[in-house]
Amino acid sequence: MIPIDIPTDWNDSALLTFEEFCALVRIPPRTVRDWRRRGVGPRFWRFNGTGRLYTTVAEVRRFLSPVNATR
Repeated sequence: MIPIDIPTDWNDSALLTFEEFCALVRIPPRTVRDWRRRGVGPRFWRFNGTGRLYTTVAEVRRFLSPVNATR
């Protein structure tokens, strides 16, 4: 299995869409939606009343950190 690697030059405040996050972690959107429902995955937000979900690079790093790997 290839580990998920976030480039070190990515700004922590940069935004990723829900779809980009799913592609990055190679997890189907249905699974990530279930994580959201159960409060397990990273936090996502909607901005300016759009229907799109976004998360930050910092939030993805927090979610993928080794501390979370044991949960």
